[in-house]
Amino acid sequence: MKEFKFKIGGQDYAATVEDLKDGQMKVTVNGQTYQVEVPQTKAKGPQVVMAPAAPEAQTGGSKNVNSELPGTVTKINVSNGQHVKRGDVLLVIEAMKMANEIVSEVDGTVQRVAVTQGQSVNQGDLLVEMVADFEAAKAEVTPKPAPVAPAPVAAPAPAAAPAGAKTVTAPLPGTITKINVKVGDSVGAGDTVLLMEAMKMENNITAEFAGTVKAILVESGNQVQSGQALVELD
Repeated sequence: MKEFKFKIGGQDYAATVEDLKDGQMKVTVNGQTYQVEVPQTKAKGPQVVMAPAAPEAQTGGSKNVNSELPGTVTKINVSNGQHVKRGDVLLVIEAMKMANEIVSEVDGTVQRVAVTQGQSVNQGDLLVEMVADFEAAKAEVTPKPAPVAPAPVAAPAPAAAPAGAKTVTAPLPGTITKINVKVGDSVGAGDTVLLMEAMKMENNITAEFAGTVKAILVESGNQVQSGQALVELD
């Protein structure tokens, strides 16, 4: 078990990370426990795709969207009856002071938005009821050869920031998906410096203070641990 201590927005956090198996981790932050799946660490094996029963395949089938973690609904982008595409942002949940975009996994139609803006939700709570399009559903149930996975990008050892440095750190384990700044850029408190995927959600990592980017300590694709230094500011 690994233990981490970090600060976000002036508030202290204590976290523990326990490796389970098959890419599963148990993450506890200030006494709140989350079950976390890290796809990059799961054992690779043959992919078995289960086809739904014939009646469901003909109608596309339901595709409910549930919350991956506790938080507060801050924005709803869709309404009942609206057609969405795979990857469209359905709503935004704020958790651990990060805005998490909840996206549709299929092309389909929103049957019912089950939450309201400002509502608190728990892990597993229903957010949106959807019906997948027939063609999208058919594509999902058609077995395809498993693609050859690229070699994983090894995460660098956590960088230690010099004493007194203003450092943006990772609030939880995840994968860097985009870096929005470069060395020499000026950023303000609250500006998004990079994006990190954690628990199947895109998280905006923001600066807690204003400054100039002195060093970027990670690259896109790196896997990082909770508390690891990401960006150093002057």
